[in-house]
Amino acid sequence: MTETITTYEPDNSLKKGYLSIFSEIVNELMKNRWLIYQLFRRDFFAVYKQSFIGVLWALIIPIVSVGTFIVLNQSGIFTVGDITVPYPLYAILGMAFWQLFSTGLIANSNSLVAVGSMIAKINFSKKSLVIASTGKSIVSFLIQFVLIGILFVYYWITPSIAILWIPILIIPIILLALGFGFILSLLNGIARDIGNILGLFMTFLMFLTPILYAKPTTGILATATKYNPLYYLVSAPREVVLMGTISEWKGFLIASILSVIIFIVCLVIFHLTETRVAERI
Repeated sequence: MTETITTYEPDNSLKKGYLSIFSEIVNELMKNRWLIYQLFRRDFFAVYKQSFIGVLWALIIPIVSVGTFIVLNQSGIFTVGDITVPYPLYAILGMAFWQLFSTGLIANSNSLVAVGSMIAKINFSKKSLVIASTGKSIVSFLIQFVLIGILFVYYWITPSIAILWIPILIIPIILLALGFGFILSLLNGIARDIGNILGLFMTFLMFLTPILYAKPTTGILATATKYNPLYYLVSAPREVVLMGTISEWKGFLIASILSVIIFIVCLVIFHLTETRVAERI
C-alpha cells in the first residue's frame, strides 16, 4: 500500500505569479456584486433614515463652506482671485468634485472598523466593504449636482454640452479615493487615530488646494498647486462644465495616470493582506 503524503504550503504569490492576482481579484468582485450592493443600501439608509435633515446634509456642508469664503472675501480678509463666473457656482462645483474624493476617502478608511464584529464572524471579501462605502460619496455628489443645476438656472447660464463627459472625468477621483482608502482602512484597523487625523488632514488639504478660490500665480501656494494632483482632478471637470474645455490637459492626464497606478498598487496590497484583517480589527 502506497502512502499518500499531502504537503500544505502558504499562499505564495511568487510561485503563482503576480498576474494571477488580478484574475483572482476580478473573479472575487464579480462573485460579491450582490454583497457590495446590499452593503451600500445598508450604509445609505443607515445614514439618511436616522437623520431629521436626511439628504440635505449633502447640501449643507458645501453651502456653509462657500458661504464662509464669501463672507471672508467681502470683508477683505481673503481674496478668492479672478473668477469669470458667479462665485457661488464656481465654488459649489469645486466642492462637489472635492467632496467626491474627501467624503469617499474618509468613508473608505472607516469601512472595516465600522463592522469589526462582522469581519470576525463571517468570511467574505473585505474589499466589498471598502467599495460599497464609496457609494455614499457618489450619491452625495449626485445630490449636489441638483443644487448646481439650480444655480445655473438662477444665473441664467447654460452649462457646456461637454458636461456629458463628467461620468468619465470623475473616474480618476474615485480611483484615487479607493486606492488610498484600501490602505487607510487597514491602518485604521491597527491604529484608530488614523480616522481622526484623516478628517483634520482633509480639511487642511482643502484649504491648500484651489477649490474655493482661483489658482494662485505666485508664491509658495502656487508652487504647491503645480504639484498637487488633486487640483487637476478637481479643476478639469469644473472647467469642462463651465467652459467645455480643459486648460491644463497635461496635468490632468498625469494626475489621472497616477490615480490608476495608486489604485492598482493599493488594491493588490489589500488583496494580499485582507486574510489577516480579522486578527487586527
